[in-house]
Amino acid sequence: MNFADSEVVNSILMEKGMVPVHSAEEADVIFVNTCSIRENAETRVWNRLKEFRSLKKEKQQLTVGVLGCMAERIKEKIIDQEQLVDIVVGPDAYRDIPNLLKEVEDGRKAVNVLLSLEETYADITPVRTSGNGVTAFVSIMRGCDNMCAFCVVPFTRGRERSRPMSSILSEIEQLREEGYKEVTLLGQNVNSYKYEEIDFTTLMDEASKRNPEIRFRFSSPHPKDFPEPLLHLIAERPNLCNYIHIPAQAGSDTMLERMRRPYTRENYLKLIDRMREIIPDVSLSTDIIAGFCDETEEEHEATMSLMKIVRYDLAYMFAYSERERTLAHRKYEDNVPEDVKKRRLSEIIQQQMSIQEKTNEKEIGRRHLMLVEGTSKRSDEQLSGRTDTNKMVIIDRKDYAKGDYVEVEITDSTSATLQARPIRKSSIKEFSQREQEAVVPG
Repeated sequence: MNFADSEVVNSILMEKGMVPVHSAEEADVIFVNTCSIRENAETRVWNRLKEFRSLKKEKQQLTVGVLGCMAERIKEKIIDQEQLVDIVVGPDAYRDIPNLLKEVEDGRKAVNVLLSLEETYADITPVRTSGNGVTAFVSIMRGCDNMCAFCVVPFTRGRERSRPMSSILSEIEQLREEGYKEVTLLGQNVNSYKYEEIDFTTLMDEASKRNPEIRFRFSSPHPKDFPEPLLHLIAERPNLCNYIHIPAQAGSDTMLERMRRPYTRENYLKLIDRMREIIPDVSLSTDIIAGFCDETEEEHEATMSLMKIVRYDLAYMFAYSERERTLAHRKYEDNVPEDVKKRRLSEIIQQQMSIQEKTNEKEIGRRHLMLVEGTSKRSDEQLSGRTDTNKMVIIDRKDYAKGDYVEVEITDSTSATLQARPIRKSSIKEFSQREQEAVVPG
């Protein structure tokens, strides 16, 4: 989501005649786009800003600013106490950046962290100055109304509001014309997308129907209200990826209740069963928090057992870090000792890596349509990309290039990566037709 926001800021600044540069040393203005989800993310921001303070001593005219979720939380500390930045801009105030830069030119510090009930940046075309030129993120909504106990997002990004479908489809059309092959639709809870009478399933239907050779993913839905019609649409539409990120966070009803996640373990597992019933080859990922307030060994074991039952293809696993202003900060005590958090997180990670290793072994011999995203980190003679089930694949370069769809056969695996033999260039339509023919008798 911050990646997408940075592209909006690029557009605003370039509209005013500014040009992106490749290093901090070349810049006249540096913005650090921030995240408040976890303490580690904020720590990295503080360290980066101290580096820029040293650079600013050498280059007096350099302007340094902070964007995004940390802005509202730390505006006094970061400007007055630490004197690290000149500008602080919240996630709903990016349009005001040119005015704030003028304030700085006059020798003032500039701050705008006001949240909005309307701002979606729907009329701003993001400028993509980085990335691989193949995959892109498109924000469909902003903010969140869920108020999970551990999450600071509703306080840093405000209330939910959805972007008009017409502007989303226009942005996707432009991406298609620029040669992009995969789009991920973004929202804190995409299930909640609602613009006039248009819901998220309708949006996915229109986007995939109008762009049959673009693959679509989305992140993130909420287990409490996942729309079953969307599952049927994914099952029938070849360019809707068979991959769903469905955050569980924890595996016990007592923990889910403290986290203010309005579903039970049983509800969640029924949803997983339904997903696999409708989309038999669906790949699933999740978010897991270890060591949330008052977590007992029994609750930890319940999370471990949930993960073992579901057998996720991928999981984002973190130790709980307390965030100011959240319900957990106001109501509970962050009372699980750090060594216990680390031990529980380690157990969760070890189990998940074992599951992924065995799951990926089962891929050997199967065929997938891989989208080539670029050169492999290991060798210039190899290419890397993803299957529609979001698994990373490595192939020999041969005559293939970034942006190609390539039909591959999996030959080897690790817990994180698949090795494959490339068979032929393809298209989504061609690959889908071959798959259908393969399962038809005779």
